[in-house]
Amino acid sequence: MGLFTTVAGPLGAFTANTSTPVLITAYVASFIVVSIVLNVLKQLLFKNPNEPPIVFHWVPVIGSTISYGMDPYKFFFTNREKYGNVFTFILLGKKTTVCLDTKGNNFILNGKIKDVNAEEIYSPLCTPVFGKDVVYDCPNSKLMEQKRFVKFGLTQDALRSYVRLITQECEDFVKRHKDFKGQKGTFNVPKVMAELTIYTASRSLQGEEVRNKFNSSFADLYHDLDMGFSPINFMLPWVPLPHNRKRDAARNTMIQLYSEIVQKRRSGEAGKTGHDMIWHLMDCKYKDGTQVPDHEIAGIMIALLMAGQHSSSSTISWIMLRLATKPQLVEELLQEQKAVLGADLPEITYDDLSKLPLHAQVVRETLRMHAPIHSILRQVKQPMHVEGTPYVIPTSHSLLSSPGVSAIMPEYFHNPNVWDPHRWDSNLAEKLEAGDEDEEKIDYGWGTVSKGTNSPYLPFGAGRHRCIGEQFAYMQLQTILVAFVREFKIRNVDGSDRIVGTDYSSLFSRPLNPAVVEWERRNKEL
Repeated sequence: MGLFTTVAGPLGAFTANTSTPVLITAYVASFIVVSIVLNVLKQLLFKNPNEPPIVFHWVPVIGSTISYGMDPYKFFFTNREKYGNVFTFILLGKKTTVCLDTKGNNFILNGKIKDVNAEEIYSPLCTPVFGKDVVYDCPNSKLMEQKRFVKFGLTQDALRSYVRLITQECEDFVKRHKDFKGQKGTFNVPKVMAELTIYTASRSLQGEEVRNKFNSSFADLYHDLDMGFSPINFMLPWVPLPHNRKRDAARNTMIQLYSEIVQKRRSGEAGKTGHDMIWHLMDCKYKDGTQVPDHEIAGIMIALLMAGQHSSSSTISWIMLRLATKPQLVEELLQEQKAVLGADLPEITYDDLSKLPLHAQVVRETLRMHAPIHSILRQVKQPMHVEGTPYVIPTSHSLLSSPGVSAIMPEYFHNPNVWDPHRWDSNLAEKLEAGDEDEEKIDYGWGTVSKGTNSPYLPFGAGRHRCIGEQFAYMQLQTILVAFVREFKIRNVDGSDRIVGTDYSSLFSRPLNPAVVEWERRNKEL
C-alpha cells in the first residue's frame, strides 16, 4: 500500500492532470463517432414503412438543417427526385415532413384545427416581436377576428386613397434620397427598397403620425425588432442574447408609441383625416362586444407593418433587379403607361392600375419566382394519413408546405426558371385560378375564400392563414413600379443579364445584399 502511494506521488498527480484533457477529448470524439454510427444504422436498418422516408443524414439532431438552410428549393427538388413529393428530414432535432406540389399544399394549408396547428410553431418566434394577445399569442378564433378587422379595413375607398399617398412618398423619396442625386448613378436595391416600402406602408396603412416618426431612431427600433425573426429564436426565443434584449426593448417602446397615438386620438386631440388602419381598429369590437384594447391595436400595427414590409421590400427589390437585366422591358412598361394613360403621364389612380396589364404581370411573375416565404410550417396534432400513400404522419412531426415549389415546376410553367412577364399574356392567371370556381367556399371568420388549393401559384398562401394583405400588396408594388418606371431607366452596372443570389438566412427570402444597379433619370420633356 505504501509503495503504491509513493509511486503515485507528485509525478503520478502530474501525469493524471496532463492526461485529463486528452481523455475528455477522446471521450467526446468517441461519443460523436458512436452517435453517428448508431444514427446511420438506425436509418438503414429500422425503416418504418408507414411513415415517409427520412432524408439520409450523418449527424443526429443537426440532420439536414444546414443543407436545407443554405438553399431550401435545391433541397426540396433534390429530395423530391429521390423520395417523391412526401419525405421527412431532421430540422434541429425535429422530424419535419415535407409535402410538395398542389396536393401537398392542400394537405397542409387546408388542414383542420384539430389536425394541424400554426400557433405552436410560430408563437415562440412572433410573440416576443408583436406582443401579447395578438396573432399567434391568442386562440385561433380570436386571430380570425383580428384578421377580419384588418381585412375589412382595407376597403376600396382606402385602397384608392393609398395610391395617391404611395405615389407622393415615391416622388419625395427620389427627390431627397442621397443615392438619387444628379442625372445618373447607382443604388443598392435591397437597402433602398426596404427604406421606401416602410415609408409607403406606414404612411398609407398607419397614418401621418406614424410615418412622421420614421426618423433614424424609429428605424433603429424597427431594425432591433426585425432581429427577433432570427431562426435561432424558433428554439431559443427566451435566451437573453444581445439581439433578444434589443428586440424586447424595441417592442415595448413601439407598443408605447402606438398606444400614445391611439390615446391621443381617443381624447380628440387628433382629428380624423384619412382611412388608416389605426382609426379603423379603434372602432372595431370583438363578437362579445369588447372593444379592441390599445395594446392589441399596437401589436396588430407592429405585425401588419413588419409582415407586409418583409414581403413587399423583398418583392419590389427582385422586381428592380430583374428589370435591370432587361432594360428594354422598362421602356415597354413606360410605353404601356403612355398608351393607356396619355403621353403626359397624369397622376396614377387606383382604377388606372387595372388598365396596366404588363405592370401587373411583372409583379405576378416576380412573386412566382421569388416567393417571400419558402416554407410554411404546422405542428401535427393527431395522426394524419396522406391520401394516395401508405404514410401516416405522427404527432411527433411538424409539417412543411412550400407553395414556391409548385410555382417553379415545369409541369405547370414552361421554362419555369426563366423570368418572363409575358408568359402571363395569354390569360394564364385566369387559367390557373379557374379551378377555384368549382371549389367549396369557406369563411374562417375574415371573409369568404376558396377552400381549395388547386392552383400551383399561391404567393399569398391559402386556408385560414392566407395573407389578408394581398390586395394591398399588389397595389403597393404596382404603384411603386409605375413611379420608378416614370422616373428612371434601370440596368445592370456591367450591362449583363446576371441576377444576384437569394439570402435564405432568415425566415424570409430576399436578394443577397448588396445588389447594386445603375439608374439614369429620364428627360421630363420627352
